[in-house]
Amino acid sequence: MERSNGAWSPPRAFHMFCIRHIESNFLRKFKAPYLQKLVVNIGYSRTVREFEVRYQRLRERGEAYTDWLNRIPREQYALAFDGGYRWGHMTTNLVECINSVLKGARNLPVTALVKATFYRLNELFTRKRAEAEARINAGHVFSDVVTSKLHANRLASGNIQVSCFDRQNEVFEVDRIPCRHVFACCANQRLDWQVYVHDVYKMDQVRRVYRARFRPLGNPTTWPAYNGPRFIPNPFLRRLGKGRPRTTRFLNEMDTRMLRRPRRCTLCGAEGHSRGRCRQHGRANASGEH
Repeated sequence: MERSNGAWSPPRAFHMFCIRHIESNFLRKFKAPYLQKLVVNIGYSRTVREFEVRYQRLRERGEAYTDWLNRIPREQYALAFDGGYRWGHMTTNLVECINSVLKGARNLPVTALVKATFYRLNELFTRKRAEAEARINAGHVFSDVVTSKLHANRLASGNIQVSCFDRQNEVFEVDRIPCRHVFACCANQRLDWQVYVHDVYKMDQVRRVYRARFRPLGNPTTWPAYNGPRFIPNPFLRRLGKGRPRTTRFLNEMDTRMLRRPRRCTLCGAEGHSRGRCRQHGRANASGEH
């Protein structure tokens, strides 16, 4: 990034933090899973007042929490101070939305995994491109994705951020999100709405996202010969045919279950098992039946 000659610097790019990683670092530091939701809500605060209310709520739990949060610039993790440059996205990896498309393909063999990924993404891009073309031909301006997200976040109702509003002097100021208030103000003042709405929300931009074409995979017999190293599968990683499959995901501090105390039996008071698997449970039943 330092050798990019300013290509990754403002105004071309802005450095923001992923709220999930902030939550992860907070759990690693304090081991307080009951506060992780509050920290995330602080980052999602869209107004300064909402941010201050949640920030004060966290401070009442302990100043050590807010002191740690103060080390992070507010404009890099909170929507209320980001200047609108992250467009409401609070996570770093925007391709997380593809997880639902590839669900069920991650445990397939390599060849089947490649084919499933190819055909599922091909179907997704074909369908989205057709929807964008249809909406453009119908005269629609914005995409269904953006519209649904606006309604989901309630941006068109209660959480819209209005900086200035004066009906008498006909002065108003709203953000760059294409809500109904922008069109109402533009219609009242006979202004061109395209000046006040960013191009990222327009359907032609959505169409450009899905304009990529997929080349067929072809018959595997026509693929070039592979002369690289040969890999030998690990027999211990073979998936068992019976029983519950063993998870292969690496656990971290986001798994709050690992932060809890060991399971304690309510019958004998020992750790490591529950009441149903306690040895004294069978004795108690036997004595009760007797």
